[in-house]
Amino acid sequence: MFASIALGLLGCVFLSACSGKSDGAPARDTAARAAVPGTSLSDTPATTSNSSLPASGSPKPPVPDEAARTPNELGRIPVAEYHLISDHDALYERERGHFRRDLEDIYARGYRPVTISQILDRKIDLPRGLSPIVFVFDDASPSQFSYIERNGKLEIDPQSGLGIWLDFRKKHPDWSSSAVFCMLPGAAAGRSFFGDKGIEGQKTEWRFPKVRFLHDQGFELCNHTLWHANLAKYSDAVVQEQIARGQLAIDSAVPGYKVRTFALPLGVWPKNRSLAKQGSWTDPKTHNVVRYNNEAILEVAGGPTRSPYDPQFNPLSINRIQAVGNDPVRTLDKLEKNGNRYISDGNPATVAKPVAPPK
Repeated sequence: MFASIALGLLGCVFLSACSGKSDGAPARDTAARAAVPGTSLSDTPATTSNSSLPASGSPKPPVPDEAARTPNELGRIPVAEYHLISDHDALYERERGHFRRDLEDIYARGYRPVTISQILDRKIDLPRGLSPIVFVFDDASPSQFSYIERNGKLEIDPQSGLGIWLDFRKKHPDWSSSAVFCMLPGAAAGRSFFGDKGIEGQKTEWRFPKVRFLHDQGFELCNHTLWHANLAKYSDAVVQEQIARGQLAIDSAVPGYKVRTFALPLGVWPKNRSLAKQGSWTDPKTHNVVRYNNEAILEVAGGPTRSPYDPQFNPLSINRIQAVGNDPVRTLDKLEKNGNRYISDGNPATVAKPVAPPK
């Protein structure tokens, strides 16, 4: 599904964001307002129960009765990685119609969105038979979230990724605002909190309101460094500055927000890997010390990630699958065929564990 991409293909030139990720999307002539409530979740499961492995086979057509699926809360969870939402498909671009079809197909298969924080907290509170999926949007491009100004009022562009997401939610109320936005606050080509300095019609003063809107709707805010530096190329001091200033910018937009998730630019670790998790930077002007301590680190690829109930789950190395080509269909097909899909038992007080099928 989201095919793993060799790091050589990921080697775009970054003096800011990946320069090969230009959108080139045409101007929009329609607009939509968005007003979507947040979501709440139940407490972390405390006990366990056993159940049989789900039967293997093709997931098409989707099972009409989700309750018929055999629960397996040790199964794998797809973490889908998107970049530009554009007018054509490419390595880092998803055509708008294709993105809409992704949402429709994923929904029909019985998946519902959750955040990385929900995985960390083990608060995957879904009805029986449904499965979690994480949508992650990297780089904070205008194509993901753009405004249209009409008569002095701002409206969300319905052709942006967020506009498509919110329109889908209107049709499917159980599709929550539980995506993750891994943002760059200081990159070029508009990758600066979803647009800057008139790029793609986006004004600088709209940047912080966009970040606040995402937070208010229940989306998770994620750090992706200041301008997408290849961390392996820089000193420990620069690595810490890149991560700390990315966190600082999010706090400036949403004061007091606790950043828990960090996405590695290009999937590349710093030479001192421990600095991806925690470190500090001192502002030379104010002498204020900015400290960070990431609880989850996102890789660039690797396939579906482990369940948080799996003893081998490592929150500091969460695999993702990239929205490229025929993905996410292939990965979802494979999970279904292998019987390795996380399927909720509908009970937040238990964890449904598979048992080996009889020989």
